[in-house]
Amino acid sequence: MSAKDLSLTFTTNDGPVHALSQVDLEIGRGEFVSFIGPSGCGKTTFLRVIADLEQPTGGTITVNGMTPEQARLKRAYGYVFQAAALYPWRTIEKNVALPLEIMGFDKKEQSERVERTLALVNLTGFEQKYPWQLSGGMQQRASIARALSFDADLLLMDEPFGALDEIVRDHLNEQLLHLWESTNKTICFVTHSIPEAVYLSTKIVVMSPRPGRVTDVIDSTLPKERPLDIRESKEFLDIAQRVRDGLRAGHAYEV
Repeated sequence: MSAKDLSLTFTTNDGPVHALSQVDLEIGRGEFVSFIGPSGCGKTTFLRVIADLEQPTGGTITVNGMTPEQARLKRAYGYVFQAAALYPWRTIEKNVALPLEIMGFDKKEQSERVERTLALVNLTGFEQKYPWQLSGGMQQRASIARALSFDADLLLMDEPFGALDEIVRDHLNEQLLHLWESTNKTICFVTHSIPEAVYLSTKIVVMSPRPGRVTDVIDSTLPKERPLDIRESKEFLDIAQRVRDGLRAGHAYEV
């Protein structure tokens, strides 16, 4: 993914809203990139531009060498929202299979893909359950399975664990790292949590308040194998401090 001088201004009844301003960013294949910044800084808007759900008003962006529209039409990405967004009247199996049905996969391949992706997120055995029968964390794992079911190269994740308690969030962070390692997907991940961003990422993009600008891009020096207790290491704490410094530089803590 490559963005050059990317800007987006919304036109509203109260005047223009400058959501993104002159964003320059390169994301390589197989990277895990977290976006962090204050509420309203354009993190989600940037993901939506990648997904062709919003149109930039300036600059250029390519997704795996394609325009966002071409990437969307080729199903080059999966999208995981803040809420699991599962249909309550469909079983977990049927929820995960939904994009496969829409894309016209035959029943046999649908079944194979659903089985494989549910195994990836440790939900084997829950195929016939309904969303209301699962915990919040399990619902989010089902949402991730749905996004993985058609084997897109790019996974866009918009603060998927933000509403979960810390214990569940830690567990899902560990699982997500294992998933990323086993699939080699490129992941773009929005979060408000500094420890989560540092723990998960190969690269951390720090953004300023609106209009959203990139104030720092931090390449992680942490090893690929990351037990949870790595968060107590000096290396981890040093990276977290640099993220805080980047947020302050962007005036994220102005009162």
